[in-house]
Amino acid sequence: MGADGTTRCWWPGGHDDYLAYHDVEWGRPVVDDIRLFEKACLEGFQAGLSWLTILRKRDAFRAAFAGFDPAAVARFTEADVERCLGDAGIVRHRGKVESTISNAARALEAIEEHGSLAAYLWSFEPAGPTRGGDGPGGIPASTPESTALSRDLKRRGWSFVGPTTVYALMQAMGMVNDHLAGCALQPVVDAERAALVRPVPAVAGGTGR
Repeated sequence: MGADGTTRCWWPGGHDDYLAYHDVEWGRPVVDDIRLFEKACLEGFQAGLSWLTILRKRDAFRAAFAGFDPAAVARFTEADVERCLGDAGIVRHRGKVESTISNAARALEAIEEHGSLAAYLWSFEPAGPTRGGDGPGGIPASTPESTALSRDLKRRGWSFVGPTTVYALMQAMGMVNDHLAGCALQPVVDAERAALVRPVPAVAGGTGR
């Protein structure tokens, strides 16, 4: 229970910015392509680091990567790579910077094929609860669905999208509700997920969503 009397998941600790992320963003269903691309990229940057580190650099990441508009990022050049590597506000990892640019092009391909990145990603939504892992609260590090999505992303040329990273994306974008039992946000996210109109892939010759 926090100082405000609200019972939450344990992981935000007492950090105000982390608490705000937990309360307002994490697990809330997302179907906007730019926000989804951002989440996918930042989860990739987080590998080997704490999420709080990434969260506190997020504004700098957004400035460096054109707001994570995949159409803009896909046009980045080697000069942009060097610019990002010189930006102390972000994680200066050449492989992850180059991956973000390549993944932007792959995201555009998914949008062309499925009508939206959201339609592609949400097609991997688990049919039921994913609890039962060894982590706190029975939350797994990866699932058959995250493994399947990871495999398909890699087949399409994406990088830094291992099963654990992909499951973190699924949690963050609300594809699953992993707020712990007793957390005040668990029923809130359940309600938002129940009300969500899932994006569907475009039909051949259609306009998509």
